[in-house]
Amino acid sequence: MIDRQSHWQNVYATKSDAELSWFQPAPALSLSLFRQLDPRPRSALDVGGGQSPLAGELLALGVQSVTVLDVSQSAIERSKQRLGELARRVHWLESNVLASPSLDKVDLWHDRACFHFLTDGAQVRSYVQLASRTVTPGGHLIIATFGPQGPERCSGLPVQRHDTASLALSFAPAFELVRSAHETHQTPWGKPQEFVYAVLRREQRSQGSRGPSDSQA
Repeated sequence: MIDRQSHWQNVYATKSDAELSWFQPAPALSLSLFRQLDPRPRSALDVGGGQSPLAGELLALGVQSVTVLDVSQSAIERSKQRLGELARRVHWLESNVLASPSLDKVDLWHDRACFHFLTDGAQVRSYVQLASRTVTPGGHLIIATFGPQGPERCSGLPVQRHDTASLALSFAPAFELVRSAHETHQTPWGKPQEFVYAVLRREQRSQGSRGPSDSQA
C-alpha cells in the first residue's frame, strides 16, 4: 500500500492533466448515469476521484454531501484548486481504499478507473466488502473500468480488464446489475481506450424474495 501511495503521489505531483491518459475535462457518461438513478442520491463518494471534476458537478446537481477519496494528496490539492470556493463543501479523504478506511454511509459510490487496478481476489474482496458496508440499502454503485479491448497496463501498473458480466459477478450478491454502458475514451493525445460502466444497486431484500432484475440499457 505504501508503494502504491508513493506511486500515485509521484504521478500527480509531476504530470499535468494533459499527460494523464484517463483525464476527462467533463465526466459526461458518469453524469448521464447519475441522472437515471432512482431515487436520486443525497450523498455520494467518489473513489479515486482526486483529479476528477465530478465532485463539483454532483454538488451542482443537488447532492447534499460529497466525499472524495484518493490515495494521492497531490491529486486532491489539484481538484481543490479547480473547484475554488466550492471545495469547502466537499469532504476530502486521503486514503488507500484497500486500507478499509472509516467511511460514512452514502447513497452513491462512484469509481472510474480505480477498481481495475485490483488484480487479485483478496483486493477485490476487500473493496467489495467496504462498498457493501458503505452503500445504503437501495443505494447505487457506478463502476467504470477498462473493457476487454482496453489497455493491459496503465501508468506503469497492470490492470484487470472487465466486461459487464465480470463486474456484476464481482459485486454479487450484495449488488445487482441495473444497467451498463460502454465508452470509447480519447486520451488527451487522441488514443482511444475502451471503458465499461456498470450501474449496480445495493440489495435491500432477502435473496429468497428477489424478483426479476432490471433490464439493461
